[in-house]
Amino acid sequence: MSDPQQTSLRLGIAGLGTVGAGVIKIVRQKANVLAQRSGRKVEIVAVSARNRDKDRGVSLSAYAWEDDPVALATRDDVDVFVELMGGSDGPAKAATEAALKAGKDVVTANKAMLAHHGQELAELAEANGAVLRFEAAVAGGIPIIKSLTEGLAGNDIERIMGVMNGTCNYILTRMEDAGLSYEEAFAEADGLGYLEADPNLDVGGIDAGHKLSLLSSIAFGTQVNFDGVELEGIGCVTIEDITQAADMGYRIKLLGVTRLTGRGLEQTMTPCLVPATSPLGQLQGGTNMVVVEGDQVGQVVLRGAGAGEGPTASAVMGDVMDIARGLRMSTFGQPATSLVAAKPAKATVAAPYYLRMSLEDKPGAMAKVAAALGEAGVSIDRMRQYSHEDATAPVLIVTHKTTRAALDDALGALPETGVVSGAPVALRIEEV
Repeated sequence: MSDPQQTSLRLGIAGLGTVGAGVIKIVRQKANVLAQRSGRKVEIVAVSARNRDKDRGVSLSAYAWEDDPVALATRDDVDVFVELMGGSDGPAKAATEAALKAGKDVVTANKAMLAHHGQELAELAEANGAVLRFEAAVAGGIPIIKSLTEGLAGNDIERIMGVMNGTCNYILTRMEDAGLSYEEAFAEADGLGYLEADPNLDVGGIDAGHKLSLLSSIAFGTQVNFDGVELEGIGCVTIEDITQAADMGYRIKLLGVTRLTGRGLEQTMTPCLVPATSPLGQLQGGTNMVVVEGDQVGQVVLRGAGAGEGPTASAVMGDVMDIARGLRMSTFGQPATSLVAAKPAKATVAAPYYLRMSLEDKPGAMAKVAAALGEAGVSIDRMRQYSHEDATAPVLIVTHKTTRAALDDALGALPETGVVSGAPVALRIEEV
């Protein structure tokens, strides 16, 4: 554990990719400002990465080198272990555990590791008098962790929702702005280097789901439960959905929503429609946004860069500065042993839904669909049918507020009508 009375706070950085290089640049370029703002000097003493000889655009000659991140994490001259390697297990987890067992503070940007092992790591930190901080793991440069644990600590959080994956937002934005298909926008994002090595982490909602599970823990005092997040990626969204949703005043976003109800903890990361005029609807490109609703403060909107060297390194340094100032805080805002294992719950709050389906060109087809919806308790608010040249007609329906359970019953009955071609697309409309 670092001692605030030391003349300097000594960092060991494992992982020298984009973010690691960004942290080095900040420590070097802003040394005087950091010292003035924290009351002590912040310096890097040692680093570790897979490839020692790679050109990272920053000189490493002033720092000791460790091939093994565990050795770096346990060096006597390292006060804070900065973990920027990534990966839910493997070297990142081993080195983090080693640092915490040695009583050293840890700052990490590793959302996957915390989403899968956050509870045990938080307990390990507290058992050894260490601090585990992770502002950079959620929404890049947006200080959402600090906002929840400090600025909004006097609130009961009622709901959190947000766009937490810039790659998905970029793809959906490009589909609308340039009229690109999903495949075309995906290829463009890949060409720009926006996608993870495993693209499904982005477009499948997994990356954003990791982040949502961490926010849920802080907001509601629950143990991190990534397995309880309902995930659906953006691969089902077509250019027709984009344009037709726009016709009806909406935009489609990969939206995370979490709330704690009497039935349990709801966590969803799925494509949703939001009003085009809302803050979330106006969010463009790779930007992230998190909306927090508290019982005292009402709605708070935080918007900023969700990734990249500068924004993520900025978040890392925010945590480092808190440690330099002597701020000691539990990982998820309260003692880890007090976090409850919340029961996962399906979203039960009623909401309107957007439905897209192809109807056979037969007399009475729409009446059969309306009857199937009605029998399941789903009523139609608005409906639009588009002109067509083949045997099926594209039809859009916006329902009145209904539960997902009722909607699923209706969707299950639609094939039995004999007039619906293919599987309908159903997207929740989130009121913001």
